[in-house]
This record gives sequence, structure tokens and C-alpha cells, in this order.
Amino acid sequence: MSSLTRRLSRAVATLSPPLVLAALYAVLILIGALLLLLPLAHRVPITFSDAIFTSTSAVTVTGLVVLDTGADLTFFGQLVVAVLVQMGGLGLMTFAVLILGALGLPVGITGQIYLRDDLNQTSVNQLSRLVVTILKVVLFCELTGALLLGLSFVPRFGFWQGAWEALFHAISAFNNAGFSTFPQGLVPYATDPLVNLVIPALFIVGGIGYVVLHDIFTKPSWRAWSLHTKIMLTGTAVLIPWSVGLFALLEWHNPETLGQFDSAAARLTVSWFQGVTTRTAGFNTTDIGALHDSTALMFISLMLIGGGPASTAGGIKVTTFVVMIFATVAFFRRQQQLHAFGRSIGLDQVLKVMALTAISTILVFAGIFLLAATHDGHFLDVSFEVASAFGTVGLSRGYTAELSGFGRLVIIVIMFLGRVGPLTLGFFLATRSLPRVRYPEGRIYLG
Repeated sequence: MSSLTRRLSRAVATLSPPLVLAALYAVLILIGALLLLLPLAHRVPITFSDAIFTSTSAVTVTGLVVLDTGADLTFFGQLVVAVLVQMGGLGLMTFAVLILGALGLPVGITGQIYLRDDLNQTSVNQLSRLVVTILKVVLFCELTGALLLGLSFVPRFGFWQGAWEALFHAISAFNNAGFSTFPQGLVPYATDPLVNLVIPALFIVGGIGYVVLHDIFTKPSWRAWSLHTKIMLTGTAVLIPWSVGLFALLEWHNPETLGQFDSAAARLTVSWFQGVTTRTAGFNTTDIGALHDSTALMFISLMLIGGGPASTAGGIKVTTFVVMIFATVAFFRRQQQLHAFGRSIGLDQVLKVMALTAISTILVFAGIFLLAATHDGHFLDVSFEVASAFGTVGLSRGYTAELSGFGRLVIIVIMFLGRVGPLTLGFFLATRSLPRVRYPEGRIYLG
């Protein structure tokens, strides 16, 4: 038996860490689907398609649903979803560290480069302790969030039911999953002060990234923070007011969204929640299907941008978007070197940004094409669904229920690649190979 174990270990060691990580995600999704198929997990008959879609959505912390989580699943089924969300949300922060560092898989220079970039470390020696610290932050945030949400849920549902609702939503919010056990999501709590403060606080902290939190709590000033933290905070500080303000401007007089509220304070409260939740959180306090087309298009752009690296969020990431903007500005200024906050950004980083953006765009367009070619429906609804799946957001204009078996498969693949793809691609892009032969420079006419 020990000989078989050794051979298995050697076989796994020969695989690339990203491949092992993707395989672990796939195995976790399959296990979750099998658990959801157990009779004690559901109150109504469900198919394997329902189970695998729900499990994938949970592990990839997306939140797109084909089942009513609160009505169709028992407490055990809801517990399975919560555990899958927790494991999936922590995956890119902890599984990568454990696989590449602490569990014996070969790390090498490639792994060190990627982990250094992703977790802002200079070596892999402290990664095990880093994982423990991350887990402490997660537990503190989720338990604090659950206690605060309990002040709103317990009086309405009773102690035990209210406590479970509070814990479930705290886990879902911190991991940017968007799952809710309420039939209408958080729409009944559209103006609830606690919900509108605690839920956004959880998904903003969860989506901003551990590296940023580590800098904020361990370093005394802005000048001591890393370039990653400065870019992430600057991008977030611009995107949040932009999304909240633009949502209020576009939807202020829409009678099916903000227009149904009499007071300006209530409209601004809903605008705040709905403006920030598009950054991969996936909760809604208004009817997403009733949004103006212009607002839906704005939501698509925000969902594709997503949150921060080494976080529970999806999308191409805020830092990728900001570096792309910096590179564009540098081009128009005819600058040969890209720099920000007194630090230069290397050409390899710019090329990585271009590759991530290009591959993400191709994946999204391919998903839209496949759904549009095989399904009836409004093109905007199809595009919104695919962008939500890739950004692991979970917002939907009601199109999820219209998906055929093939359509579900397309969304499952996009959710999976949207969650696992950036890490896998980042690992390979971190590999540097020097050309053996240098060719004379040629000229291409662009634009």
C-alpha cells in the first residue's frame, strides 16, 4: 500500500500545479453534486443537471441558481452549499498555497514567481503561516457579520432559524457568492440599514484581497504599502462611486426599480447596495430584469472587471483593468516605460494583462455565441448571463431558468474557467523562457 501511495505521489508531482488545482476543483464540484442528490438534501425531486449546476455555482462562488436554495433544499442541502461556497471562496487563496507550498508538490522558480506576485511574498517559506492568518481573517469577518445580521434576522425568523440565515448569508457575502435562502433574495431588505451595511462590508472586504488587508493592518502608512495595494485601493475608490452614482442616475425614475421608493434616502440606499454588488457579489435588492438596457450594459462591464487578486472575487480583476488603463495612457503619451505611484510596471506584467484580457474576452464572446445560437431570448439577457458566469457574480435577468441542458453546460464551463482560469493562466504566464535565436525586428502597421 505504501508503494502504491509513493507511486501515486510521484505521478501527481509530475503534473503541473495548475492542473492539479483545476482537478481538485472538478472533484469538489462532483462531490458536492453527489451530496445534493442525496434524499436528505432536497425537498423536491432534482436531476443531476440541477445538482451539478448548483454545485458548480457554489464552488465557483457564482450564485446563479436553478433551484430555490431555501425552499427546494433541506437544512443539510443548504449546509452543503455553504460548505462548498466556503471552500470555493478560499480556494484561490489557500488551495494554491497548500498545493504549491505546504503539501509537498514541487514549487520551483515558476511557482515562487506566481506566489510572490499573487500573495506579495518574497519567498515561499512563510506560506503555511500565511494560510493560517488568512483563515483567521475569514473566521473573524464571517462570525462578526453573522452576529450583526442576526440582529435583523433573528427577530423575524426566531433564534435558530434566524441564526442559520445570518450565518449562511455572512458566508455567502464574504465569499462573494450571492447565494440566498430567501425566495426574493434580499429584495425584502432593500432599505434595511443592517443588511445594507453588513452585506456590502463583507463582500467588499472579501473581494479586495488578503494582500491589501495585510498591508493595511501591518504597515503604518500609504507610503509603506505595496504598489499592488495602492492600485487596488485606487481602482476600488474610483469604481464604487462610479457604479453607485451611475446606477442612481440611470434608474432614479424607473418605476420598477428605484422609482418605486418615495424618499431619496431609500433610492440612494438601494443604489449603494446594487452599485457595489455587481463587483462579483451577486446579491440584489431590486429586480435585475427590470433594469434599463443602459444599466444592464454598465453592470456587464463591472462584472467583467470584478474584484481583487488573491480574493474571493472573480472577473479579470481590478488591478488588471487599472494596468490596462495605465498602459493605454502611456501609449498616447508616447512613454516607453509604464509607472505608477513611484514604481515601474514591467513589460512582462503588461503582456500578462493583455493575455488575461484577450483570453477573457474570447471566452465571453464564445459563450455568448453558443447561447445565442442555441437559445431564443433577448441578446442582452444572454450577454448578461455569460458575463455574470465569467465574473462569478450570480446576477441574472431571469435567463438562468430558460437554459437548456446544453446551455447549462456552457454556463458551467464558463463559471469553472472564470474561477480557475486566471490562476492557471497566471501560473503559465509567470514562466519565463529566453529565446535561443534573436530575429531582426520587423514592422507591423497597426490601427
